[in-house]
Amino acid sequence: MCRGLDSLPITCLEKAKELKALFGSLLQKSDHSITGTGQSKKCNKQRLNINEPLKWKESFEELLSCQNGLCLFRAFLVSEFSEENIAFYLACEDYRAAKPSKLATKAKKIYEEFIGLDAKREVNLDHVTKSITKENMEHPSQSCFDLAQSKIFSLMEKDSYPRFLKSPFYLELSRKSKSG
Repeated sequence: MCRGLDSLPITCLEKAKELKALFGSLLQKSDHSITGTGQSKKCNKQRLNINEPLKWKESFEELLSCQNGLCLFRAFLVSEFSEENIAFYLACEDYRAAKPSKLATKAKKIYEEFIGLDAKREVNLDHVTKSITKENMEHPSQSCFDLAQSKIFSLMEKDSYPRFLKSPFYLELSRKSKSG
């Protein structure tokens, strides 16, 4: 299943370390953003806002829509040995945006890595969802993995996301954000 920290892209690990250091230093300052408003939907290093961790608590979608939140959530999942869930979710997002000529190849790769019998990073899907997804593989389309992706999204939203919000690291970030 999950290969631990080795499977997390080095850029994400570096980003998580950067963010931890950046939040730590930012939260000690009275200025609440790096470059002005920091209201961009896609969070990035240049527009990092001290209130960003508080927004992540609003919804799971808000957390995933923010690059900084996504990297920290992914690092959290690695610590819980369930990083394959977010990896699958993101692979499906990438797949949906692929050119039609690339769908069959990408679909096969995703299926073999996350769903198939000998999947290296198997996600937790029920038999019916796996069967439907396997049938969809016969004629790959952008919606081939929609049901499976939806199930994994729900799993993360109901299970991993609440634990992330209760994690010591997140609680410390949000506490410091509130105290400004």
